[in-house]
Amino acid sequence: MSLKAQIVSDLTAAMKAGEELRKQTLRMIKAEIMKEEVAGSAKRELDDAEVVKLVKRLIKQRKDSAEAFTQGGRAESAEKELEEVKILEVYLPAQMSEADLAAIVAAKKAELNITDKAKMGMLMGAVMKQVGDSADGSMVKQLVEKSFN
Repeated sequence: MSLKAQIVSDLTAAMKAGEELRKQTLRMIKAEIMKEEVAGSAKRELDDAEVVKLVKRLIKQRKDSAEAFTQGGRAESAEKELEEVKILEVYLPAQMSEADLAAIVAAKKAELNITDKAKMGMLMGAVMKQVGDSADGSMVKQLVEKSFN
């Protein structure tokens, strides 16, 4: 079953179960997928990799909104955004542990013989290319920066 089909199936289940927040979040994902599919001159179906990329973008938006709500003193709205993030994260591939990711960063740093902090971007790119969707970019950045300290 494709990721898009899984989302539609989960939406139907959420509607039947009366789970309001889950239903709203899944409708939002479905609408974003449909918007992407009809954008541009050629109408086409998104593959799973494109859906994962879209879900990651939506998660980042929710996290940014939650942070803004928290800074604005609107804890209830921030909490709702973070609940949506939890619902969206279900559709991402399994994420690597921090220890595994740190090992990859160290191995790539040694492999590319990077000792200068100026080449941090090169290391970051190489690690992200290797881990793909199985790691969050912000965690990779954090570990790369940590490896130079």
